Amino acid sequence: MNKRHNRSRATGLLLGYALDRALGDPRRFHPVAGFGRCAAGLERWIYRDSRVAGVVHTSVLVGGCVGLGAAATETARRWGAVGEVTLVAASTWAALGGTSLARTGTRMARSLDDGDVAAARALLPSLCGRDPSVLDEAGLARASVESVAENTSDATVGVLFWGATAGVPGILGYRAVNTLDAMIGYRSPRYRRFGWFAARLDDVVNLVPARLTGALTVLLSPAVGGRAPDAIRAWRHDASRHPSPNAGVAEATAAGALGVRLGGRTEYAHGVEIRATLGTGREPTASDIGRAARLSTLVQGAATVASAVLAVAVGQTHVVRRALG
Repeated sequence: MNKRHNRSRATGLLLGYALDRALGDPRRFHPVAGFGRCAAGLERWIYRDSRVAGVVHTSVLVGGCVGLGAAATETARRWGAVGEVTLVAASTWAALGGTSLARTGTRMARSLDDGDVAAARALLPSLCGRDPSVLDEAGLARASVESVAENTSDATVGVLFWGATAGVPGILGYRAVNTLDAMIGYRSPRYRRFGWFAARLDDVVNLVPARLTGALTVLLSPAVGGRAPDAIRAWRHDASRHPSPNAGVAEATAAGALGVRLGGRTEYAHGVEIRATLGTGREPTASDIGRAARLSTLVQGAATVASAVLAVAVGQTHVVRRALG
């Protein structure tokens, strides 16, 4: 990668984030939704209750996205810097979901503030896959804070990190893995074996983004009335108790930063999970959802700047290696 390429990548990431902030998710023909339909179609054709079938399913879909990203990058480079920047920006915007996440969290907070539990229950599926019918106001508040925290990493920081380090193939490949994990990465009877590879691959690709999210949450916790030492303490003591090695970091640091207690009985369509407690504060309320949304927005902005710097640094590393070689 030469200097032009890494500058184009960094600029594209910044522009893609700006588009997400200004426009949110694409309203029609969302690429992630289209990918989900393709994944579901392939699943109907290839599904077997085995890990091998799951590996084939995930490998075909993720490999196809990475290959598409690589081919698109080569084509865009024929158009010079403008082509590269445009492709990276468009891919970043399509893959990011942070602005819609924060807006949905804010709407959830308003619904609960107004005492409209029915509206809050109707909105919850936009944040997570839990069963809203069994949740009261406290349960809806906890589910919302946890989902905003986890998806800050999945919907924004992970996209930006892989965009910075691997360009458009990284963006598309990461989003494919993340989407497949959300679709089939469950421990239900149907997906315990078939979704195993997607879930493990998601764990791997999110190792760094989740910890970057945790670090930024610690640094920015004072901006929402929290204390960095509390966020660090929750990370150290509680993150490893979460069933996910990555969601635990994002949720624990958010719990510490917001001064709330997360975890406990968690009901999904596929069954009930009893989660360990994260944080030592009070139970979250509607106002804490709004604080979580503001914290998420701040973390997203900081991660965008960090990703642009990382993109340039990765390019400089390639230049140095080429010179030494």
